[in-house]
Amino acid sequence: MALEIGQPAPDFTLKNQHGEAVWLADFAGKQHVALVFYPFAFSGVCTGELCELRDSITDFTDEGATILAVSCDPMYALRVFADREGIGFALLSDFWPHGEVSTAYGVFNETRGCSGRATFIIDREGILRWYVENELPQARNLDDYRKVLASLD
Repeated sequence: MALEIGQPAPDFTLKNQHGEAVWLADFAGKQHVALVFYPFAFSGVCTGELCELRDSITDFTDEGATILAVSCDPMYALRVFADREGIGFALLSDFWPHGEVSTAYGVFNETRGCSGRATFIIDREGILRWYVENELPQARNLDDYRKVLASLD
């Protein structure tokens, strides 16, 4: 991993599933961020993980956190995916320049042209506090997120 825990998280701007620009810096001083990179909308493991996050959203909001989920899918695909699955948090498109943010976080898979399955917890000050990366077919453990977020305040 090129990024180190305790260092500032790389800032970025990406469009969400509604075409709205989302800046990581907008959360500074306000909320912790669970930055969730996932390979592909509509795939089995990704759909399962994002629906689990959807169903557990209060675990994040109660800890003063928001979820920003990032894939290299186009914004239009993310809109259909969010609508179909009832996902209310931001799905961010790292489509163009292709994988730029995934690359900045060291999780872009050049061979497959997608982001890896990785999560970064960023505190209110914009500092990386935790990181996990799983193999593409392996889902992440939501309890890990809960523990890290509970330890931040």
